[in-house]
Amino acid sequence: MAERSSFAATQDPAQASASGSPRDHGGNLAAAIAQYGGSREDWIDLSTGINPAPYPLPPLLAEDWTALPDQDAQQALTDAARRFWQVPDSAEILAAPGASALIARLPVLRPARSVQITTPTYNEHAAAFDNFGWQVLEVGPTDAQVVVHPNNPDGRLWLPEELKAPFCIIDESFCDICPERSLINRAAQPGTVVLKSFGKFWGLAGLRLGFAIGDPELIAGLRAAMGPWAVSGPALRVGTHALNDQNWAEATRLELADGASRLDQLMQHAGAQTVGGTDLFRLYDVEDARAWQERLARAHIWSRIFPYSTRFLRLGLPPADRWSQLETALT
Repeated sequence: MAERSSFAATQDPAQASASGSPRDHGGNLAAAIAQYGGSREDWIDLSTGINPAPYPLPPLLAEDWTALPDQDAQQALTDAARRFWQVPDSAEILAAPGASALIARLPVLRPARSVQITTPTYNEHAAAFDNFGWQVLEVGPTDAQVVVHPNNPDGRLWLPEELKAPFCIIDESFCDICPERSLINRAAQPGTVVLKSFGKFWGLAGLRLGFAIGDPELIAGLRAAMGPWAVSGPALRVGTHALNDQNWAEATRLELADGASRLDQLMQHAGAQTVGGTDLFRLYDVEDARAWQERLARAHIWSRIFPYSTRFLRLGLPPADRWSQLETALT
């Protein structure tokens, strides 16, 4: 059983979603622009963990836009996903319009009981389970368990022996930076679903593509809930092309690791302490997170702070041609 995290939120995640208040996320650059001025071109959005050097889009055919997605295109994407993530033969794969669409539907796959979601973590999981009447708990034993691996925002990597619930969801949205740590082998176990996001590592969040991989019975339930033609023709073609491009993935992992190291050095020199994260985002401890966010915002750099901490600041990686803007803001 995982112990309660020292980062734990001051409010229960179920209470946060039940209250009806907007959930805390990165992004929303329009609000930052409205408050601090400038045009969108002036700003760097570092409030998300999206690769700033996205996968180059392959040519699209007219039929990708005009025809309903056919079975061959869907099968090609599934085959590419199975090879890229080394999915066990007995596990099923479902492509969907983003991992968030899958997260919203996962709680209906089992009767509502209790689910362990250790905070802090991506808050859509708790909101989804709470929405369907589950009791969201910080620690087990419970009937279900959700782990984000590596975790957002602290980068925690879970151990296989920590996953004990009969219904287990492993969110690997950020795991493509460290495939050697993936828990994809557990996808063959009954009661298990592994989630994969396409938008983070490949930097194409607007494409809306995600995957559920796991227990055939659970995947069949998700497939029925999603309905036919869930993934668009352009997403099928781009996703298949990208998942077949191992050379790009390997080179990108090295570039992201270099960027994360460079960002840590900049922030530490400016007085921040690195406390976690991944190669797509870094988490820092600072004396006053809101003051840091405002300081960066005045330089048209948007960052992420959290309602449960006055000290934690999260930054994604800048585009290659915008590092100087961050360096100037920090000095």
